[in-house]
Amino acid sequence: MAVNGSFASPLADARMHSPNAGVLDGLASTALQGLNGWSVALSLFLLLVVYDQWSYIRNKGSIEGPVFKMPFIGPFLESVNPEFERYYAKWKSGPLSCVSVFHKFVVIASTRDMARKVLNSPSFVKPCVVDVARKLLRPRNWVFLDGREHVDYRKGLNGLFTRQALEIYLPGQQDVYNKYFERFVQTTEQNGGKQIPFMTHFRELMCAVSLRTNVGHYIDDDMVKKIADDYYHVTAALELVNFPIIIPFTRTWRGKKAADMILNEFSKCAAKSKVRMAAGGKVECIMDSWVKSMFESEAYREKVARGEDAGEKPAMLIRMFSDFEISMTIFTFLFASQDATSSACTWLFQLMAQHPDMLDRVRAENLQLRNGDRDARFTIDMLENMPYTRAIVKETLRYRPPVIMVPYMAKRDFPITDTYTAPKGSMVIPTTWLALHDPDAYPNPDTFDPERWISGDAEAQGKNWLVFGTGPHYCIGQTYAVMNLMAMIGKASLELDWTHYPTPRSEEIHVFATIFPMSAARKQGGQFEGRSTRTS
Repeated sequence: MAVNGSFASPLADARMHSPNAGVLDGLASTALQGLNGWSVALSLFLLLVVYDQWSYIRNKGSIEGPVFKMPFIGPFLESVNPEFERYYAKWKSGPLSCVSVFHKFVVIASTRDMARKVLNSPSFVKPCVVDVARKLLRPRNWVFLDGREHVDYRKGLNGLFTRQALEIYLPGQQDVYNKYFERFVQTTEQNGGKQIPFMTHFRELMCAVSLRTNVGHYIDDDMVKKIADDYYHVTAALELVNFPIIIPFTRTWRGKKAADMILNEFSKCAAKSKVRMAAGGKVECIMDSWVKSMFESEAYREKVARGEDAGEKPAMLIRMFSDFEISMTIFTFLFASQDATSSACTWLFQLMAQHPDMLDRVRAENLQLRNGDRDARFTIDMLENMPYTRAIVKETLRYRPPVIMVPYMAKRDFPITDTYTAPKGSMVIPTTWLALHDPDAYPNPDTFDPERWISGDAEAQGKNWLVFGTGPHYCIGQTYAVMNLMAMIGKASLELDWTHYPTPRSEEIHVFATIFPMSAARKQGGQFEGRSTRTS
C-alpha cells in the first residue's frame, strides 16, 4: 500500500481553504472597487467639515454667535462688502460674540468694559491687524513688537509728538491746506459750479498733509499724488476680512505692490534726511526730528566713550536706525493717520455743511484768534485756545469714530470673563462704537452735539473715550491728530464756503477700513461745492 509521506497544512496550502473564503474575497473585492478617489476625497471632506464645526463650537463656548459655521469660509462672502448694520447687530448681540472666518476664530468685545479689558491686557494679547499686514508693513515693524521691546522702541518715538515738535510741523501743514483749498475752488469752477464727489480729494489732501508732516520736502508733488492714489490699495488689502495669502491680481497683491513702492520712497527720504541733518539742516518734519535725535545720541555716546564732557544727556538715547528701519516706522505713521483722518475730514465737511450755525461759530473763533487777519498763520498757542473748534472735532470723532475695531491676537488662553476664555491664537477685537454711543456717558448719543464738550461733562468720560484706544498701544499721535483736524477745519472755515447736497443715504455709513458717509463713498449726491470766500 502506497503511503503519501507529505503533509499539507490548510494554513500553508492555498488550495485548501474555508468554504466561506470565496464569499469574503468577493466582498473585499467589491469594497475595494467602490473605494475610488472620489469617495476617499468625499470622506475626507466630510471629516474636515465635522472637525471645522466641532472646533468652532468648542471655541465659541457660551458667548453669542452663529450656532453653526459655514464650512471653512464662515461669513467671508458677506464680509467682502461689509455693512455697518451687520457689524452693529453683532455688537449689540452681547458683550462678547464671535465668528469664524477661514482658519481664524474671532472674538468681538463690544462693550466699553470688555473693550478696555482687551486693550489693557498686554500679557494676554498683542496687536495683529490682519494676516497680510505683516507682509505689507514687514514682520519686524515696531507695531508688531511686544512687551519690553515695544515699550523701549515707543519711548524713542515719544519726542516726535511733544508740543515743541508739533509746532515745528505746523508751517508745512498750513502750506498744504492753502494749496489744496485753492485747488478745491478751481475744481468746482472747472466743473461749472456743479456738485462733484469730493471724497477722493479729501483722501489726497490728508495724505499730502501726512506726507509733509512725516517726510517734509523729500518727495515731490507727483510722488505725493502717486502715494495718495496707490494707498487706496493698501487700505483695501488691510480690510478686516481678506484672503490670508497674497494671490496675483487680488487686493492683497495690489496692496503689497503699493506698500513696497512707499517703503522704497521713504527709504530714499531717510537717506536724504541723514545727509541734511548731518550737515546741520533745520528740522522740518518728523523724519528730520527722529534722525537728528539719532545723531545727538550717537555724539553723546562717542564723547562718553572718549571720557569727554558729553554735556546734557539726551532725553532718550536711541541707536542709529537704517534707512529701511526708518522707512518702516514712518510708514506706520502714514498707516495710522491716512484712513482715519480722511474719514474724519469727510465727516467734518459734511457735518459743518449740515450745521451752518456751528460753522459760523468756528469761523468767528478762528478769525478772532487771528485778530481779524484771515491769512495769519496758525500757531500752537492759537490751536490750544480754540475751545469750540476743539469741541467740533472731538464730537465728530465721537459721533463718527474713524476706528471702530482694533484687532488683537491672544498670545495664550485669555480669560476675558469668569465664564469665557478666548483660546490661544484667536483674534480678539475690541470695538469703540458702543462706548462712544453710550447714553449714560453721552446723553442723546446719536445726536451731533459739540456743546456736550463745553457745557456738558463729556470731557469727564475718559473711560468711554476710546477713539485713540487705551493701554500700552494707545495712539502715539492722538494730540497731533486732534490739532491737525482743528487746523484743517479752522483754516477751511476762513478760506472756503461749501454746500452739501444731501441724499437719502447721506447719514448711512460705508465701511472701508474706516467709516465714510455712504453717499460720499458711492460718489452720489451729497458732495461739496468749494468756493473762495473773502468775507469774515
